[in-house]
Amino acid sequence: MSKLVTIYGGSGFVGRYIARRLAQAGWRIRVAVRRPNEAMHVKPYGVVGQVEPVFCNIRDDASVRAVMKGADAVVNCVGTFDRKGRNNFDAVQHEGAERIARLAAEEGVERMVHISAIGADGDSESIYARTKAQGEAAITGHFPQAVILRPSVIFGPEDAFFNRFAAMTRLGPVLPVVGGGTRFQPVYVDDVAAAAALGVEGRAAPGVYELGGPDVTTFRDLMRHMLQVIRRRRLIMNIPFWAASAMAWVMELGQTLSLGLIPPQITRDQVRSLRHDNVVSADAKGFAELGIEPTSLEAVLPDYLWRFRPSGQYAAIQESADKLRSG
Repeated sequence: MSKLVTIYGGSGFVGRYIARRLAQAGWRIRVAVRRPNEAMHVKPYGVVGQVEPVFCNIRDDASVRAVMKGADAVVNCVGTFDRKGRNNFDAVQHEGAERIARLAAEEGVERMVHISAIGADGDSESIYARTKAQGEAAITGHFPQAVILRPSVIFGPEDAFFNRFAAMTRLGPVLPVVGGGTRFQPVYVDDVAAAAALGVEGRAAPGVYELGGPDVTTFRDLMRHMLQVIRRRRLIMNIPFWAASAMAWVMELGQTLSLGLIPPQITRDQVRSLRHDNVVSADAKGFAELGIEPTSLEAVLPDYLWRFRPSGQYAAIQESADKLRSG
């Protein structure tokens, strides 16, 4: 019988790519999510019955244990950007990660892979970064043989980074950014999935791996590259950190007063994170140790950002016609 893996958050952006890769490798997969009915898109990744969404509340021991029963490996892809509420930073990224590792050890699960983030730091001023680090520490305490992956900002067809800023270019001639000089090392989502699959299959040594793509560049230059891909001209306006913090405070107040109906476009915690570079450390293990050649932005961005071009899918045809006329 094929082996079984439980992927917590397996229907999300990164989780679905991990599920697809492991399904292709013949694994049986439980996709543990809060709303199984909204995760049916993962079922076609395998043959009938191979990939199954199941209910799980990461805040509850019994729920986490139930979907782990009989699993040979577990993967934790659950993360959040919510500071408040029941599924806040601490509940999800610290306590939730600890719960999965503790129960995996108790159940005799053979392998664990955890998706963290570059910048995880127990001393960080960012709550997001601190809880990521606390989650990592809890995991290694209960499950020392775990593989922990720390990706930089992740890009791909369903990302919330390039898609978000490309959509903003439709709203006006100015594209505002916070931390224009902050450096990023964007990593392709399927490369992260490939690394996770190696961990699940026991082909990656235990430990922490920082994952970044071949391109290291500033936030401002990432936006310039995106604008080239979508064929739009916009003024990139860098908002100073002090101003961004004030704006974030007002937005968070609006969220509180609206009882959560108006989500903030940026939070103070995100502003704190943007003050620091998001790149692979010089002495960190990464893709090289995993035998993976990371994918460049140029190879992927045009494949999914074309819909933000003024002429959409016909942009290339229109450009060719313009060249013929000018010739």
